[in-house]
Amino acid sequence: MKIKELEKEFVKLYGEGEVRKFHSPGRINLIGEHIDYNGGYVFPCALDFGTFGCVRQRKDNKINLATTDFELKVSADVNSIEFKEEDDWANYPKGVIKIIKDKGYNVGGMDILISGNIPNGAGLSSSASLELLTGVIVNELFNEGKIDRVELVKIGQQAENEFVGVNCGIMDQFAIGMGKEEKAILLNCGTLEYSYADVKLDDYCLVIMNTNKRRALNESKYNERRSECDEAIEKINSVRKIKELCELTPEEFDKVKGVLDKENVRKRVEHAVYENERVKQAYECLNKGQLEKFGQLLTGSHNSLRDLYEVTGKELDAIVAAALNAEGCIGARMTGAGFGGCAIALVKKASVETFEKQVAKEYTKVTGYEPSFYMSGIGEGTCEI
Repeated sequence: MKIKELEKEFVKLYGEGEVRKFHSPGRINLIGEHIDYNGGYVFPCALDFGTFGCVRQRKDNKINLATTDFELKVSADVNSIEFKEEDDWANYPKGVIKIIKDKGYNVGGMDILISGNIPNGAGLSSSASLELLTGVIVNELFNEGKIDRVELVKIGQQAENEFVGVNCGIMDQFAIGMGKEEKAILLNCGTLEYSYADVKLDDYCLVIMNTNKRRALNESKYNERRSECDEAIEKINSVRKIKELCELTPEEFDKVKGVLDKENVRKRVEHAVYENERVKQAYECLNKGQLEKFGQLLTGSHNSLRDLYEVTGKELDAIVAAALNAEGCIGARMTGAGFGGCAIALVKKASVETFEKQVAKEYTKVTGYEPSFYMSGIGEGTCEI
């Protein structure tokens, strides 16, 4: 739904009066998967589609939350916000509002209507988009924009971790809150040190390919990978002291890999070390406009996630293989946790229509169902319109 239509719906629901309008993007991680918890870099960017919000300040402490995406409408009092299972999606904004208030910032009553165009379950981070949307709304309406943006990012993550109970990292909120048009963010999730890279795709564009298999990297697989990485650190520490795998350069990995007697553990370390190196190279490539080399790094990342970290699965492998065989594509990879969700491809703009038809045909032949495609530029972080 476009913002003008959402404004009309807002007036229908809440009546005439001043309406303030906000937008919060989705995000994609260009490269750097499963290394954030190993001390490595991620390289996300904000998308140019996401979540719109219309809002009006109230004279009391009541918060009304509604969305065009679901029937459920929720009301709460600013002074007594608590998690309720039945409030479903509204727990994300409620959590942000509660934490902002608990930190001593100003919060008051509001009528809010939200509309998102981030596909549900695709792994493009609709929850973080909603969290930052709420944070920026409260900051602008009640605090004159004085809450630091990185603080709002941390509040979004805290709301998801502590209020909603989902143990997410900080990359999603950071990319959405700190995103800039035509920029990607090289981010160390541990220290929050970051820098921007220019993303001028010229004759190319980013095509997001949804496998339409909901992400299914379950808790046990995730914990298994984490414990394999912990085991590796313990082994490596017998010959070289490290705290995190991504402290190792490829040359240093070659020197210590002999102590990793289990093949699966050695493979996990090899992925972490070389993926971190690919992220740093990707940053340099984009700043220099070397798109062909950047595309090769994307494909190298997917191959590593498939062969070394083993988190891709049939659908992601099928869609990436189809993309690489299609006209106009110079690189593709899975993005996100794995075993479903989305992949990305760097595709010549002139070839997009043919590319999508070809990929859909090949992917459907392998899986028995069709993928979805989204075109996106690299957009601004959360802002008032």
